[in-house]
Amino acid sequence: MPVWGWLLIVVAALVIGFVAGFYIARRYMMDYFKENPPIDERMITQMMTQMGQKPSKKKVQQIMNSMKQSK
Repeated sequence: MPVWGWLLIVVAALVIGFVAGFYIARRYMMDYFKENPPIDERMITQMMTQMGQKPSKKKVQQIMNSMKQSK
């Protein structure tokens, strides 16, 4: 087989691999976020209410900022 034939096969395999990898990673992340949604202000407010605390905007923002800094 000539060199251009091998080159064509390698390029085609790379393109197919990138496309398949993209869709597999996208599917995995969508499933992950369905099972583990990111925490937002509404969720923190609900958790504080369930624990018997009265959530204020300032306290919720402090918790959000501390979570962002800990990542």
